Amino acid sequence: MIQAKSVTYFYNEAELSPALKELNIDIASGEFVVIIGHNGSGKSTFAKLCNGIMHPTEGVILIDGMDTSHYDQIWEIRKTAGMVFQNPDNQIVATVVEEDVAFGPENLGIAPPEIRVRVDEALNSVDMYEHRRKPPHLLSGGQKQRIAIAGILAMKPKCIILDEPTAMLDPSGRKEVMETIMRLNKEEGITIVHITHFMDEAVHCDRVIVMEDGAKLLEGPPKTVFSKVEQLQSMGLDVPQVTLLAHQLRVQGVDIPDDIITVEELVEVLCPLL
Repeated sequence: MIQAKSVTYFYNEAELSPALKELNIDIASGEFVVIIGHNGSGKSTFAKLCNGIMHPTEGVILIDGMDTSHYDQIWEIRKTAGMVFQNPDNQIVATVVEEDVAFGPENLGIAPPEIRVRVDEALNSVDMYEHRRKPPHLLSGGQKQRIAIAGILAMKPKCIILDEPTAMLDPSGRKEVMETIMRLNKEEGITIVHITHFMDEAVHCDRVIVMEDGAKLLEGPPKTVFSKVEQLQSMGLDVPQVTLLAHQLRVQGVDIPDDIITVEELVEVLCPLL
């Protein structure tokens, strides 16, 4: 679905160090990939390049086989890979929820009867159909972000790229959005690229990519990546709280596995020891 081939990106010619350096990433159709890294690691730059908002200085990014640097394909690329940003207020343009969700399909020239079907399907997919006639400003942060996701879904994308969509939300809103993302991936087969600072949001993905200074530093299943607790901490990154607790117990001599990433897994190994 997404191929980044030797991608380098400079924000301007005067920069000595690129935002991305010879980056190679392959993301398969239907995969749920989480990208983590501290500020300035290149995560958001990669997201914008995937959506054709910016173009590589060197290298190529292909979205479902389409080159993002080809301007004649840009709208098809953005239909294929929808983008959800950090602040939902920056994506909501209408004064009524269902009108906002219809905005994308209308701009694609979809016939009104089909738009009606798409809007209803998208709102049902994010569990927001009952709010379809409400003004967005009356919704919570988590609900607004789900409406932003519905607006992308109405354009029938094969992939959704989410650039820190939970950063401005409280724990309840984060939970709502993450449940929506996981459902879209598992039940509808939509490819998900989720950029986040919250390590707990990466626990249930297929693959974690760790970026630092514009390059891919680590890659693998969550259990593999988060087992490298000391390496991640040396990069200034957190690990899921349960993983950190398990690591501290091992340091104290408790004989438990080094790949625990969920509360349930920790409970299962600790109970027999009590």
